[in-house]
Amino acid sequence: MSLPVLVVLVVFGIALSVAAVHFAGGTTTATLATADQALACFAEDFPDEKPGRVRLTADRHAAFLELGPQRCGIVQAIGDCFLTRIVTPRDVLALAREGTAVSLRMDDFTWKGGRFAFANEADALAVAAALQGQDQIRKAA
Repeated sequence: MSLPVLVVLVVFGIALSVAAVHFAGGTTTATLATADQALACFAEDFPDEKPGRVRLTADRHAAFLELGPQRCGIVQAIGDCFLTRIVTPRDVLALAREGTAVSLRMDDFTWKGGRFAFANEADALAVAAALQGQDQIRKAA
């Protein structure tokens, strides 16, 4: 078989494989339909925790769960799976709140944080307060 024909077959095969994965749903991001789903995902990894209120992000790709003073549970969609964490203020390298959004940068090489937009400012403020003292929250301009 000539080299040009082999190259065309390989390129076509790779493109076909990528298209098959995409159309089979391999590039979709999971969403949290309800607060109960977030609680169930969190309970799988942390069965001894008793979360309080659940605050879903506006896009429903993440949820923040109250775990008591200065502790917060996080459930976030990563691809078609969910990542769960318990976060305290000492885990947070940087936190900024701007209106209904909270930006986090974490001291964890496996999860660096992100920007999370909520449906209302009260949820953003509550999440920020749980992860950092109320007087230390920097409101971004």
